[in-house]
Amino acid sequence: SCGECAEACPFTVPDEFNAGLSKRKIIYKMFPQAIPSAYAIDIKNCKKCKKCVKACKTDAIDHDMKPEDIEIEVGAIIVSTGYDLFDPSSLEEYGFGRYQNVLTNLQFERLLSASGPSGGHVIRPSDGKEPRHIVFVQCVGSRDVRHYPYCSQICCMASTKEAIIANEHNPGIKSTILYMDLRAFGKGFQEYANKGEEQYNVEYIRSRPSEITEDPDTGNLILHYEDTTTGEYTQMEADMVVLAPALKPTIGSGNLAKVLGIDVDEYGYFKRLSEHKPFETNREGIYINGACQGPIDIPDAVAQSSGAAVMAGSLLAEARNTLVEVKADISEKEISGKPRIGVFVCSCGTNIGGIVDVKSIVEYVKTLPDVVYASNTIYTCSDDTQEEIKNAIKDYDLNRVVVASCTPRTHEALFRDTCRKAGLNPYLFEMANIRDQCSWVHMKEPEKATEKARDLVEMAVAKSRLLKPLYSSTVDVIQAGLVIGGGLAGLTAAQKIAEQGFKVDLVEKTDRLGGITGQLNTISLEGSRPEEVIDPLIERVKKNQNITIHLNSTVSEIEGFAGNFEVTIRDVEGKETKKISTGSIVVATGSEELKPEGKYLYGKNPNVMTLVELEEKLKSELDYRTVVMIQCVGARDTSRPSCSRRCCNETIKNAILLKEKRPDSKVIVLYRDMMTFGKYENYYKKSQEELGVKYIRYTNEKPPKVVEKDGKLIVKVYDVLLQAEIEIEADHVTLTTPRIPRDDIEELQKILKVPRSQDGFFMEAHAKLRPLEFTSEGMFLCGDCQGPKELSGIVAQAAGVASKVCSMLSKGVIETEAITSTVDKGYCIGCGRCVEVCPFEAISIIKTEDGKYVSSVNEAVCKGCGTCASVCPNGAIVPRNFERQQIVAMIDALARA
Repeated sequence: SCGECAEACPFTVPDEFNAGLSKRKIIYKMFPQAIPSAYAIDIKNCKKCKKCVKACKTDAIDHDMKPEDIEIEVGAIIVSTGYDLFDPSSLEEYGFGRYQNVLTNLQFERLLSASGPSGGHVIRPSDGKEPRHIVFVQCVGSRDVRHYPYCSQICCMASTKEAIIANEHNPGIKSTILYMDLRAFGKGFQEYANKGEEQYNVEYIRSRPSEITEDPDTGNLILHYEDTTTGEYTQMEADMVVLAPALKPTIGSGNLAKVLGIDVDEYGYFKRLSEHKPFETNREGIYINGACQGPIDIPDAVAQSSGAAVMAGSLLAEARNTLVEVKADISEKEISGKPRIGVFVCSCGTNIGGIVDVKSIVEYVKTLPDVVYASNTIYTCSDDTQEEIKNAIKDYDLNRVVVASCTPRTHEALFRDTCRKAGLNPYLFEMANIRDQCSWVHMKEPEKATEKARDLVEMAVAKSRLLKPLYSSTVDVIQAGLVIGGGLAGLTAAQKIAEQGFKVDLVEKTDRLGGITGQLNTISLEGSRPEEVIDPLIERVKKNQNITIHLNSTVSEIEGFAGNFEVTIRDVEGKETKKISTGSIVVATGSEELKPEGKYLYGKNPNVMTLVELEEKLKSELDYRTVVMIQCVGARDTSRPSCSRRCCNETIKNAILLKEKRPDSKVIVLYRDMMTFGKYENYYKKSQEELGVKYIRYTNEKPPKVVEKDGKLIVKVYDVLLQAEIEIEADHVTLTTPRIPRDDIEELQKILKVPRSQDGFFMEAHAKLRPLEFTSEGMFLCGDCQGPKELSGIVAQAAGVASKVCSMLSKGVIETEAITSTVDKGYCIGCGRCVEVCPFEAISIIKTEDGKYVSSVNEAVCKGCGTCASVCPNGAIVPRNFERQQIVAMIDALARA
């Protein structure tokens, strides 16, 4: 992966990864973070001049390789083929492909990226100048009957993010986003949009431009549009326009569907069985996830991927571990006598060697005490050099190894494993980063880069002399799970874990299973009823012998750590307690509906109700002729800025049901933005075009009013299209209020010792990378307790959590971190400062036999972060591998240099 082949290649073509904004060679790396990090040949454009072959010093290139068919036997198939972007050049009114300064959002992402064609500097393609005003145009090909009538789901927030980052790069930039509905529907999305508006000079205008033209003298762009809030038709000048094209099915998905024998929908996406079966296709054993089944954002895709995995895992549970090959243990050589250090300094092709004088460093290292072998390797991470390191350990009896190359963040594990395979304890390895910290940051100062690299290598050698063998240990995992909450999320998670053969304790606070979902009239836009979804799931859970159900019960205490939790369960009356042991904990406690006391006559007039109360009434006969449904009551305001994600869809579901029950009735929805993301847009369209549901938009500045007049309900609303207030006489008014955290969430938070986000819901470890996990290992979350979500999202998260749990439990053991903190009890005074700062709660104060109080580290929990060492007044607690004498030795080496 040195890149010398690409340097030698004389031919270039447009770079697909940079969306055509730059050129690449015929032999190229797919993208900077590609795994494997290897180069590929563009066969279609290759001229076979063979210059790359001559340049390659490792004989890695073979132009005569032929494609080959590989046949593998599998028990399940998961399809995750993603999406393609719509080419907006067919929309001539936007000028894409005609005007250089009209880009797609993917092209703009590449401009923002440090690895992009402009190194992260935002410039105009036409002249390389910094733009001062960028306009983002939403729904380009999306929500468009000419192309893709659905919403592409990710675009509003992607444009907001791009506008914010552009302002961070170039603080003077002003961004304007032209949108139809601002679909900031996810957890924290509306807050993020508000932040863009308030802090990053982002302006939102409700509009869809009719035409974009160019000023030929300046290259600036003129957007012609109508502001649909004010009704004003106007134009705006911009330095650059960024289009948000529709997401569409990948090219070839139709052919793949035929090969797999699975159905596609009317747009060409792979078709799921139903909203509550988001992974399943019409062919058993073939599952789908991610954007191959429709537009989806990253947290949902991550949750779905884990969910699809558990579906396959459940199918294959009986075959678990039958194909595992156990590698023979390698005996570890004994370490005695003085250090014998081997040093391998990497040129990394020209990546390091083009700046740093590697050979001079190797010669210098040979003069250092205890270094018995030093080598200049071209690519230390290659298989050939791995063998060289193993042979050197054997031939020169090395008992310490130092590699000077790139970052330990990506390569330390590889070199440690190489040492292990040669019989050397992997913690007798040290690494110096002379790429990121030298050749990259000092590429214009080769002499200083060389001097700094020499210092870093000498410091690594100094530390290596004092390294000691370290060993991780294993802790047995209790192969059982605990699920807190018996609603749709909890039931799904419990069932999926139990299907793979693990015991599950299911704790539900009330006297019945099903949660809020079981109380609804219908639970999906597809018309599914609770008795069709929840009731069968409850029956399966009750009949599953691996599941123990605890009704009228709460969790009152949790002790222990991942793999070994001791949980106390108490009945709601507090009379009886029981203790259970479990390896993992899943929180699925759901949410509750906000009761809008004091708003719109709620609580004063029985015909003013919430959405859930309407669902209850629809189970029986409801007399109505005109129903008005008001959105965002108590949501998306200063006190509660979040959108509850599923409210608009539930409103449309009930609006459709009201019209189907009584076609001659009037159903009117008062809204600010309709959050019918993805293919839910179809139902929004159906409710209007087929059933005649009326939608009237209001602004946050002029909200609706509900009054009583002559015993009747009168709804007054300022219609922004008519620019006038209108009055509607209604039989019933339905208030769509947000989902909010349950009233007992704070109590449970204290027991779990996990964080909550600003909106009061439980907070995941990372919104995109770890959306199903708490920061505390062994604890997971799913469903509405993390934030409101629609039916398919709840099921996906619950199944995804089950996958995480089963992955953990199936191993049987947890390997603890070898680099952990250790306490010198002779110096410890038991002050407790280390206990206070430990982020993993791995430290406690214990009383010794002689009556002294000292700190004690639970090595199964400790991660070796070293925070404790930074506050210890006596230096009594230190992390292994970063001991005081090791750090001092490095400082002394630098001082001598």
